[in-house]
Amino acid sequence: METGVIVELQRNSPNWAKVVDEIVRIEKKIFPKHESLARSFDEELKKKNSGLLYTQVGADIAGYVMYSWPSSLCACITKLAVKETYRGQGHGENLLKAAVQKCRIRNVHRISLHVDPTRTPAMQLYKKLGFQVDTLVEGYYSSDRNAYRMYLDFDIE
Repeated sequence: METGVIVELQRNSPNWAKVVDEIVRIEKKIFPKHESLARSFDEELKKKNSGLLYTQVGADIAGYVMYSWPSSLCACITKLAVKETYRGQGHGENLLKAAVQKCRIRNVHRISLHVDPTRTPAMQLYKKLGFQVDTLVEGYYSSDRNAYRMYLDFDIE
């Protein structure tokens, strides 16, 4: 098992288009069309209050996490995905930890996210890192697919 290197995608990066194209391919493969940000990924990333980290294993992008901080108090994990071939190797956990750390630096009080309750590995990962279920949001993904809204609060001195 090769360890991944976590890279922050910079807006002025010369490999921006290449990285975004690869992430869009992963996005299309993993998420149903109505959940996918594939068509608007570039615009989402250009917003000044969003960030993206990805794990690179050799020349391959193994996974990514997208996050935003819509206010000074709250941040959101908007996407977390790992290619099937790289799952179960800690890449998702490392990405999530890195995104949480990026949000902590901004002094937000809470990070929230939405997750399909049937995605057991995702639920286990979020709980492992301290996220708690806030509420069930009925019809979040589609009329027949719900989501848990989960959150992680930071102790503010």
